[in-house]
Amino acid sequence: MAKAIHMMIRVLEEERSVAFYKDAFGLTNVERLDFDDFTLVYLSNEDADFEIELTINKDRSDPYDLGDGYGHIAFCVDDLDAEHKRFQDAGFAPRKVVEFNRDGALLARFFFVADPDGYQIEVLQKHGRYR
Repeated sequence: MAKAIHMMIRVLEEERSVAFYKDAFGLTNVERLDFDDFTLVYLSNEDADFEIELTINKDRSDPYDLGDGYGHIAFCVDDLDAEHKRFQDAGFAPRKVVEFNRDGALLARFFFVADPDGYQIEVLQKHGRYR
């Protein structure tokens, strides 16, 4: 039904974070996507498909207070629209489906939903790197 694919954390210094995850867990850089305001770095290892997504906001200079360091876990599904409807019907109050494009091509289709404690969960259509 659903497969966990990545979790996201915001980090202040890309090189320091990449080095830590490499040294501590053997995670290596799978892909790096640079945007105007932020950079995404995907880390994983041979043991699992699950990745850690580091987000580096370019305008940030102060360390994150973990209370405002937004993050999420992500699951990908075969049929995003059907899952969105199922979540609505179940009373889970999913947010609207969003399309995220890069260089004119679809990067991702997704929606977010909060668990009972308010933790954000991203549900992505299986597409491209999101499998």
